[in-house]
Amino acid sequence: MHRHDLEPWRRRHDFAGDSRPAEKSTARVIALTAAMMIIEIAAGLAYGSMALLADGWHMATHVVAFGLTLFAYRFARTHAADPRFSFGTGKVTTLGGFASAVALAVVALVMAVESTLRLVNPHVIRFDEALVVASLGLLVNLVCGYLLGAHAHGDAAGGGVHAHDHNLRAAYLHVLADALTSVLAIAALLAGRYAGLNMLDPVIGLVGAAIIARWAYDLMCTTGHILLDGAAEPAMQAAIVTAIEGDRDNRVADLHVWQIGGGHYAAEIALVTHHPRPPAHYKSLLDALPQLAHVTVEVNHCPDSECTG
Repeated sequence: MHRHDLEPWRRRHDFAGDSRPAEKSTARVIALTAAMMIIEIAAGLAYGSMALLADGWHMATHVVAFGLTLFAYRFARTHAADPRFSFGTGKVTTLGGFASAVALAVVALVMAVESTLRLVNPHVIRFDEALVVASLGLLVNLVCGYLLGAHAHGDAAGGGVHAHDHNLRAAYLHVLADALTSVLAIAALLAGRYAGLNMLDPVIGLVGAAIIARWAYDLMCTTGHILLDGAAEPAMQAAIVTAIEGDRDNRVADLHVWQIGGGHYAAEIALVTHHPRPPAHYKSLLDALPQLAHVTVEVNHCPDSECTG
């Protein structure tokens, strides 16, 4: 039993939130995606379709990414009270989001390389069979998107933990990437089947790769900033300074604000004042900023006018 389990007065650092609903949806998405992966690989081998075979292996990378998402949720939840994590396990899910973003980038690269090779060396496509399987893949993607989107959009609207859940966002982007690939594949197959535009298939593949690469880049920038303890947005820092300096003659001498979990921030504030009061007083000035989950205040007495002038 950990020491702080015996001492209820100690501050909790559980900033990961309740991820169990998202975990259940992610597990369902893994099962559906894995089943569709097997179908596409089997169909690709049976019909001699490299397009379906490649998309099946493409879905396999998403199964791995969803597995990372699920692992991050469960690790963060089961280790939330572990004192070895100074600010809790909130960043574990952010790390899962970053890993999934890297997987998305790999998917985009593989799509780009494969599409380029097909431009140089076109493949014979069995359009009818490929269209059936691609349409089924799109249906599965829409169901998976609904399962994950219900949490991502619903909690974001309500200001819940998943509004800042980059792990969930990464899983959702993987589903969107699959759906985009299916839509583009269906469009290209229809164009090839009825208009003879076979070369459109690899061209659209390159377009899809570019879009997915952009999603991966944006997600890596967002999650990387959090993992490296990047400073919070200027608006939040300004709100903290305004709240502190709006009371008496306080002046903020040093301020550090960074994200420690989904929608939760920590702040270290050093201030100077002619009339020092207990740290609890200055923390109460920040009650209008509920996202500040962990605040440390250093109060310094100012003996002359230069400190707060």
